Order: sequence, then structure tokens, then C-alpha cells
Amino acid sequence: MSFPFCLHVSLVSLKGSQLCLRVNISGGSGWVAMVTPLQQINNLTSGKSSDFSAAASELSPAGRTTVAVVLGFILVLGFSGNFVVLLVFSRFPQLQTPTSTLLINISASDMLVCIFGTPLSFAASVRGKWLTGSYGCLWYGFSNALFGIVSLVSLSLLSLERYSVLLCSSIQSDSSQYRRARLAVAVSWLYSLFWTVPPLLGWSSYGPEVPSITCSIQWHQRSAVARSYISGLFVFCLLLPLLLMLFCYGRILLAARAVTRQINRSFAEQKESRVLLMVVSMVTGYLLCWMPYGVMAMLSSFGRPGIVLPAARIIPSLLAKTSTVLNPFIYVLLNNQFSRCFLYMIRCSSEAPPTQVQHHTLSSITGGWSHTPKPSSEVQNTVPVTSRDQQIQEP
Repeated sequence: MSFPFCLHVSLVSLKGSQLCLRVNISGGSGWVAMVTPLQQINNLTSGKSSDFSAAASELSPAGRTTVAVVLGFILVLGFSGNFVVLLVFSRFPQLQTPTSTLLINISASDMLVCIFGTPLSFAASVRGKWLTGSYGCLWYGFSNALFGIVSLVSLSLLSLERYSVLLCSSIQSDSSQYRRARLAVAVSWLYSLFWTVPPLLGWSSYGPEVPSITCSIQWHQRSAVARSYISGLFVFCLLLPLLLMLFCYGRILLAARAVTRQINRSFAEQKESRVLLMVVSMVTGYLLCWMPYGVMAMLSSFGRPGIVLPAARIIPSLLAKTSTVLNPFIYVLLNNQFSRCFLYMIRCSSEAPPTQVQHHTLSSITGGWSHTPKPSSEVQNTVPVTSRDQQIQEP
């Protein structure tokens, strides 16, 4: 078999991080200038996809402005919301319980995303290009994946903790509950490191994700090694936490209906509606923020080439970043007890507001964290309840 032309490529000059190549074709000769980062050349020679040129289609000026505005709001609201959460927990020790330990972990990881990740992508969207180079891209991808998975795993462990508090018949001591909560926090970080360190060692890799704005796992890589990592990440860091949340909150909702039958109908309907709203908000927030990102990753890796346009990848990425805004509102700021403490803090009061303790309701769902003993004068007026319900307090 013969070809009607002959292609010969030779190196003409090397200056800095740019190459100039000469291309000779039979029947003519022409100069082709290629501006290519050296790291990209290394990736190409090692079988990897190109780095910053992987997203060839740049966002329009209007698109960059829109992305910059959205990221600006996410940065301000996410940082301020999680900062308020951590500040209130530090000001009012009464709120620091085993459940709040996981909530603090979620807020801390979300705040780290706002500190180490969102400002870089915001600056890139304003300037229209990535500003911190390949090493900055590597750090951005690793740190955001680390903090994001910590938040996801903590959300699922939070649902498991609430499920165990509500449905386990034995009453555990406070010390054992705190040990279990601290263990859950440690597990979330170790589990996240287990899944975010391998790309640094060659199991997949970190690189540009959308047109020169963010960096993440290289979803578009189609090698067997890269696909095995992406599949594991999708199943064990997104799908399994979601299934655990659905199971735990589903059982909690059923338990809420059973408990509320023991009290007056109007109060039961009110509490059940509140529980349902909280559960739906938690699951919907999880799905809205993370599922589009997971679907995009699977389509990029297993779908036909080009099925996900480079410019369209920014939408799931932005939705994932909104979790830093939604999590404080859904899990903390909508809690009555926390809201009262927040208002007391605004009024410059250092003492926590009084909390009403009602042992026949489901505060572990709606967010009651106080373990303050009930005054003896109130005990005589309470409705008799089972030992399982005595673990639950109203926010």
C-alpha cells in the first residue's frame, strides 16, 4: 500500500516552553507553528491526553462573565455561610454534640474548598485562562477532590449517625457517642485520601477540566486504567453514599410516622411534614449538586468521543461547587436551635438561648443536638415514651 504524500516533521527551535516544528509534505513545504506546553508534550509521549489544549473551545466573553459572576456568588456565600456555622459552634459549646461533630467536619471541608479552590477558578474565569500553571492545576484538582469527597462521605455518615440514634434500642453514653463521631470524621478523611492520592501516582491523573477554568480528574481519558479509576470513584464516592442516605432517611421517615401517631393529630402532621421537608431537601441537594457531575464524568469516559462539549462541562462543575452554599443552609442554618443561637450571637449575647426539650419528637432528623438534661419540674409534665424515643430531643 502506498500513500500519495509523505509527511516529515522536524524540530526547528526550542525556546522556553514552546516548540516550532517544520512540516514537509511531498509536493510542497510549509511552516506550522505549534505553541505547546512542555508538560503537554510529556503527556502526549506517555499516552496521556493533552493538558490545557484539551478544551479547545473557549468560552465567549459573555460566558466567562457569567461563570465569573456565579463563582463569585458561590465564593462569597459559601465562605460566609460555613464561617458562620463554625463561629456559632465555637461560641456556643451547648451545640457541640456527636451529631454536630460531623456537621463541623462538613462545614470545614466546604470552607477549605472556598479557600483553596473557588478563588483560583474565579480568577481564571475573569482572565479567561488558567493562571497558576500545571502545578497549580495539579494542586487544585487534588485539593478540591479531597475536600469534596470528605463532604460527600460525611453527609452519608451523618445520615447513618441519625439513623443509629433514632433506631438503635440501646442508649449509649456520651463518651462513646463522641468517640464514634470522631472516628467517623477520621474515616471520612482517610477514605478521601484513599481515592484522591492514586491519580498523583499514575492511576488516572489530574488536569484541566473545562476551558482553562477548573482542573479535576481527566474524565475524558479512555484507557482501561483511567476507566477503572473513574468507575470506582463513581460507585464508591457518589453512588454508595447516595444509597446509604436514601436507606437511612427512608427508615427515619417511616419511624417519624410511627412516633407521631402517639401524639395529637395536628401536631403529628406538622412534625411529619417538617421531617419530610428536611429529608427531601437533603437528598435533593445531594442529587442536584453531585449527580450531574458524576453523569458527566461517566459520559466523558464511556460515551462516544465529543458527547460532552468542553464548554458544557462547566455546568456540572458549577453545580458541584454550589454544595458549599447549600450544605450549611440545609443541614445547619434551617435548624431551630442553631438559628436561635445565631440570633443571640448577632445580639452580642454570649449565652445560648433556652431550649425546650420534648422527648416525644424526632429532633435527630430536624436537627436537635442539645443534650442538656431536662429540669425535674418538666419531667412530671411529659408524656411517657419508650427508651428509644428518650434519646431524641426537640430543637
